[in-house]
Amino acid sequence: YGNVLRNNVYPISVSSERIFQGMAIARYAKEIGADAIAHGSTGAGNDQVRFDMTFLVMCPDMEIITLTRDSNLSRQEEVDYLNSHGFSADFTKLKYSYNVGIWGTSICGGEILDSKQGLPETAYLKQVTKTGTEQLALTFEKGELKAVNGEHFDDPIAAICKVEEIGAAYGIGRDMHVGDTIIGFEAATPALIIGAHRFLEKYTLSKWQQYWKDQVANWYGMFLHESQYLEPVMRDIEAMLTSSQRYVNGTVTLELRPLGFSTVGVDSADDLVKTKFGEYGETQKGWTADDAKGFIKVLSTPLRVFYANHQSDEQK
Repeated sequence: YGNVLRNNVYPISVSSERIFQGMAIARYAKEIGADAIAHGSTGAGNDQVRFDMTFLVMCPDMEIITLTRDSNLSRQEEVDYLNSHGFSADFTKLKYSYNVGIWGTSICGGEILDSKQGLPETAYLKQVTKTGTEQLALTFEKGELKAVNGEHFDDPIAAICKVEEIGAAYGIGRDMHVGDTIIGFEAATPALIIGAHRFLEKYTLSKWQQYWKDQVANWYGMFLHESQYLEPVMRDIEAMLTSSQRYVNGTVTLELRPLGFSTVGVDSADDLVKTKFGEYGETQKGWTADDAKGFIKVLSTPLRVFYANHQSDEQK
């Protein structure tokens, strides 16, 4: 619901998934009565924080084992270890580190370690296979994706995967994120769903609903990215975001093209543009000309008072 894009580009694909992976592992560990949990994070990234914090909160009495981090292994040392134990591969191809999930794929390493370069086409796992344009219709009910091109989905994961199937063929959702780290990513699904959802909200939410949603969603995304999903305030933010979606209903049409897309239109029974008060820029039915004059005069009063007392500022 929050349309969260870190630094306005990154849909926090991996960071959010790590939190929920950690929570699932913690629940399973308690279910089987484990006395320790091991994970393979290095000491250099954010995932160690996400896993450790989740385990410390959800299963505080379990030991956390992190051999890779504790041994401070380099990539070459890991390759040498694998080779010495009978695992062989063309490790020269592993210049990139990939994290693949349903909400996008992150790509680390390689050319992006040099700020002057971007990722080559060969670095992306999903290649552009379609040309021309194609329209995509996404239908939302109370802010949740329910249909893709008229096909209804009860399972939100299935709906997400359908959008990915269509959008990835155009190479949509590629970008670079520079924050706590630098990563490239390809995320067609969140690019299209968030783009359509935000577009629908422009037609169905009030100005201040949109404004305050953006404020709290930005904090929500930051907290989620920085391992604070279990912070109680997150439940409060979720309640506000959920409440805001009660009229976010309708179908959004997008036009897809290689490496991008455009919004086309919205069909919604809750469309605030469809109003009995008139048509923007043409006719009004909710007020008279004299009403408008009075409103403008009242609205201008603070400015007129200021400049009446500070006439020298009028020319600045």
